[in-house]
Amino acid sequence: MKLQITQAFQRHFEAEPLVVFAPGRINLIGEHTDYQEGFVFPAAVTQGIWVGIAKNKLTVCRAFSLDFEQEFCFELDSMSPRKGHWATYIMGMCTLLHQAGYPLENFDLVIGGDIPIGGGLSSSAALSVSLGLALSELFAFAIPKKNLALYAQKSEQLFAGVNCGIMDPYASAFGKQGQAMLLDCRNLDHQDVLVDLGDYGLLLIHSKVSHSLASSAYNQRRASCEESVVILQQSFPEIRTLRDLALSDLPTIKSLLPEALFPKAKHVIAECARVHQTAESLQKGNLSEVGRLLNASHQSLRDDFEVSCAELDFLAKQTENTQAVLGARMMGGGFGGCLLALVKQQESQIFKDQIQAAYEKEFRLTPAFIDVAVGDGARKI
Repeated sequence: MKLQITQAFQRHFEAEPLVVFAPGRINLIGEHTDYQEGFVFPAAVTQGIWVGIAKNKLTVCRAFSLDFEQEFCFELDSMSPRKGHWATYIMGMCTLLHQAGYPLENFDLVIGGDIPIGGGLSSSAALSVSLGLALSELFAFAIPKKNLALYAQKSEQLFAGVNCGIMDPYASAFGKQGQAMLLDCRNLDHQDVLVDLGDYGLLLIHSKVSHSLASSAYNQRRASCEESVVILQQSFPEIRTLRDLALSDLPTIKSLLPEALFPKAKHVIAECARVHQTAESLQKGNLSEVGRLLNASHQSLRDDFEVSCAELDFLAKQTENTQAVLGARMMGGGFGGCLLALVKQQESQIFKDQIQAAYEKEFRLTPAFIDVAVGDGARKI
């Protein structure tokens, strides 16, 4: 991909670029916990976004997208990010760096990648982090990785209209090959954990559906969790969020919360516990337990948090019917998107063929399969 970026840059701008890369990410476990300052367990992947960049002596910045085959020009002193346009991410990052006091100059830039858009690997976070790193490297800003992740998050929130958490850009910036990070969303401390899957591999199965309930349901679930905290603080005055409660507190919590709120609170508390249990199981090499925890996470997201859908549940059920899979769960916000499965590599193709046939028969849709490996974080290439 670096060669494609370099050649495209030479064709369009007749110069030699500096090239950087930022990966997408998966989240092994820890879904809908981040906005309760909980724990997540992401890892960078080998697919991602490449950016080629060089200074120019013009009065405008020029950007070219390999994916869209479009060029876009803008002036640094009169940027107007537009929601929905790919160049918004560039102008958004430039705006934030300018506001932070970094002295930008005009530049040329080429963007490309091998990360499937909408494939559940957080292509937007990879794009934002790669842009921040490219500008930092080109102008020798030496922006710390943590700040790059925070700028990327803020850029998506303010300019792309995505109310994203810190997990995606953080994993893209800090990822390490062969390791996942147990990330505390309260203080952004993280612990690297070796991901040695032996004869197994990680497979994303894209359902090819995205139900319109997602955004409204997300807001409802978030509000339910916040309402639960207000009620529970009367009996647990020391807590700030649901992440401060333990599994042993669940019987008391059930007696305090309305019936409609308890399952949502239960999911967050139990999912935070599952994050730690999964990290411990990986450290012990207990892949069967990792698989069980993935299954438990999906069941909780389906039954307690109620963010799954018929298509994802069907895919999850199919994984239960084969010895090739140790466990699987939906990944992401829910109501569509992807299932993450822990699959025996020797039997992976047979499993893909079987699940594709069953899914096509049930929904008349063809799922997409993305084999993922845990890779390094953002870096100059």
